[in-house]
Amino acid sequence: MKNQLKEFMKSIGNDSVAVIPAAHEKTRSYDTEYRFRQDSDFYYLTGFPEPDAIAVISPGNKKAPYILFVRPRDPEMEIWNGRREGVEGAVKNYGASKAYPIEKFEEMLPKLLNGKEKLYYRFGVDDKLDKIILQYLSVQRFRRLKTPYPPHTIIDPTLIIGEMRLHKTPEEIELMKKSAEIAAEAHIIAMKSVKPGMTEAQVEAIIEHHFRMRGASGPAYNSIVGSGANATILHYVENNAVLKDGDLILIDAGCEYKGYASDITRTFPINGRFTKAQREIYDVVLETQLECIKATRKGVTVKERQDLSIELLTEGMKKLGLLKGSTKKLIKEKAYMRYYMHGVGHYLGLDVHDAGRYFLDQQTRFSRPFEPGMVLTVEPGIYIQPDDKEAPAKYRGIGVRIEDDVLVTEEGNVILTSKVPKDPEEIEELMNSPKKAEEFMELIASGR
Repeated sequence: MKNQLKEFMKSIGNDSVAVIPAAHEKTRSYDTEYRFRQDSDFYYLTGFPEPDAIAVISPGNKKAPYILFVRPRDPEMEIWNGRREGVEGAVKNYGASKAYPIEKFEEMLPKLLNGKEKLYYRFGVDDKLDKIILQYLSVQRFRRLKTPYPPHTIIDPTLIIGEMRLHKTPEEIELMKKSAEIAAEAHIIAMKSVKPGMTEAQVEAIIEHHFRMRGASGPAYNSIVGSGANATILHYVENNAVLKDGDLILIDAGCEYKGYASDITRTFPINGRFTKAQREIYDVVLETQLECIKATRKGVTVKERQDLSIELLTEGMKKLGLLKGSTKKLIKEKAYMRYYMHGVGHYLGLDVHDAGRYFLDQQTRFSRPFEPGMVLTVEPGIYIQPDDKEAPAKYRGIGVRIEDDVLVTEEGNVILTSKVPKDPEEIEELMNSPKKAEEFMELIASGR
């Protein structure tokens, strides 16, 4: 039984039962499916990789505190769609106290819920399962007979699981380090490979090829490869333009390694040399990012770090001539949002935008302080639309974002993605010096 599951059992108590569903396969088109990806909460607690499963967790059930309902073995279907763990594998390989075919769940539900005070279940994720549970609860509450009585309190388990997922274990941190390492290598290879005349799609292919070659399951999210003015579109994913000499390229790409995501953004010149205007924007973003990384440490709150990014970028925008006036007034009026319209970072883990609350009190909006074991991104940016008549002409169409993954520790923090360069001189040296490029490639090959 996984340690995470044991901790979850302690959190919900002996008078409770939790029903946690796995993900289902999703149709891509007609009779083909998307590549299956397990529900993060289900995977976190069970590690079970297959679709159409349900975990029933009942700490007070001494004989079977952890039951898995799974697809049974089916030799004919396995020829077509791959091997299954089945009931036996769920017990032997994934620590279930007992396991049953998924078809048995509805029949066994009354017995599983009988006498429990609380049901931990998240509605709105699995429509079919929602109906099964609601139907059972409705029937039982109106019968008023000496039959099994249902839990009288229903609680969304997301809050408990989210708080657990927010604080990474040493084992999780190692997986995240590996994910970050693979993604950093891919960005280095992209910097070394990019040339005018290539397409954004070719750059995307180079990056994602390395992900798979190094053992990642693939990208953790749709890779963003935006050149020129496309870099000013925050979630640009068309990736179909031709790279032009003199433009910047913004690459936001991370991989998924054994379930855990990395998330890196680098912006650099396609021809290997920053123009003066590009460098001026880049330096403001880099200075802000470095200061916000320093602030990603124990005791600093989410809001304090966000406010710091806003203040620094607003000051930088004033120096660039993008904004004019008092910094305090500009911040109060949110003038900066014309060029910086997103948060400075987010939690990272099994999901690229990972679980966990950012505010400990939703009513007062009391901002959460960072704690050891949290992993967050740091990603300030400036984006100037090509048709922005209020911006100096030399800056129009420039988008810059710089992003790293940072682990909070007792002593400070560790930048998990430090391998990929972001200092502008180092980027230019990597892109223009065969010797420097060889050094980076040797570093990748050695795994250091």
